[in-house]
Amino acid sequence: MSAPNKSYDPVEVEALKPEEIERMRDEALAAFAAADSLEALHEAKVAHTGPASPLALANREIGALPPHAKADAGKRVGQARGAVNKGLAARQTELEAERDARVLVEEAVDVTLPYDRVPAGARHPLTTMMERVADVFVAMGYEVAEGPEAEAEWFNFDALNFLPDHPARQMQDTFFVQGPKGTEESGSGVVLRTHTSPVQARALLDRELPVYIVCPGRVFRTDELDATHTPVFHQIELLAIDEGLTMADLKGTLDHMVQSLFGEDMKTRLRPNYFPFTEPSAEMDMLCYVCKGESIGNPDRPCRTCSSEGWIELGGCGMVNPRVLTACGVDPEKYSGFAFGFGIERMLMFRHNVEDMRDMVEGDVRFTRPFGMEI
Repeated sequence: MSAPNKSYDPVEVEALKPEEIERMRDEALAAFAAADSLEALHEAKVAHTGPASPLALANREIGALPPHAKADAGKRVGQARGAVNKGLAARQTELEAERDARVLVEEAVDVTLPYDRVPAGARHPLTTMMERVADVFVAMGYEVAEGPEAEAEWFNFDALNFLPDHPARQMQDTFFVQGPKGTEESGSGVVLRTHTSPVQARALLDRELPVYIVCPGRVFRTDELDATHTPVFHQIELLAIDEGLTMADLKGTLDHMVQSLFGEDMKTRLRPNYFPFTEPSAEMDMLCYVCKGESIGNPDRPCRTCSSEGWIELGGCGMVNPRVLTACGVDPEKYSGFAFGFGIERMLMFRHNVEDMRDMVEGDVRFTRPFGMEI
């Protein structure tokens, strides 16, 4: 009996021939070198190193060889796959370096350009000023009250002791929205409120006594727009109704407000005046915050802010007229109160030396931005 013929190869595998393995290696390296991007290199990587690549299929054929041929074939395939992987890594390093260099150029940042191409906005200084003044009184325990801008004529005039023939009720001062005949509320017309005082009447009708409120808001009058007047402006009013309130309480409240806004060394004074809804009534002046009164009778130190008078007029005030209390259902024999109001535009002009009121309404950001984004 003869022995087994170990030199005979029962399977002749074409893919494992040395020249064929070299061809597969060279094709893979050429594909890697031809890849001009990382995406193209990834496609070449899948084609020449993936599970279905020629070298991977050739490696599977090694199992069909006889034992004495497996070692030599495995060595040739392993060397070829190692060369392919090395070439792949080298080409990937090159393409990544090219990509990084390109990104540095394409996405370069010019640090000399303005950092804020979209400038930050700013709240309108009128809004900021109204909130600042209101905060002074909120800290004293007052509440902020609001009312409609299109107001019933009764609230705007009648409840505040404006007689039917009062000049302020005529067309030259008031914007009428609807006449008395077209409304159902006590025969009252509808106007754009000429002051924020109607909020006081509404508060007395809606709230339990005592009442301590501050009323900021927009008002309307038929004024021409110029450096010191505008048909739409802002007011803030205060109303305090309680037992035993006097002019001394009013004066102390005014002093506290002015000192909070303009400094602790500021003073106020009251000059007799007349308003239908207060009795007695007064005009409130504050000491000029620029010259502090030193320009009075002193030609060597004139003051443009107060015209060398030493005082600046802020607004009207007084004790609430008993007729107003009666109209709002409050017993004037038991309760008394005080009220005052002033224009926010005038306050802004005083506080920040604004010379032309038209700058406040034209919407130019060059005016509002210097006031900042105060919250």
